Amino acid sequence: MTRLEYPIAIEPLSEEDGGGFAAIVPDLPGCMSDGETPEAALANVRDAIAAWIEEARELDRAIPEPSRHLALV
Repeated sequence: MTRLEYPIAIEPLSEEDGGGFAAIVPDLPGCMSDGETPEAALANVRDAIAAWIEEARELDRAIPEPSRHLALV
């Protein structure tokens, strides 16, 4: 299977939200992670993408194709 490359948005979190950075995958509803640095958030969200896809397969749900959104990484 070809590796799917989903766009990822990385945004700083406020101090009220614990600081660090959030990484969000717009094409996969609910798929997100965070980290102390943008690089850590990116590494963590890659694990979240793999888990999201694995769960979708187990539940026999459709896995969306990556969109053509600009990846903000």
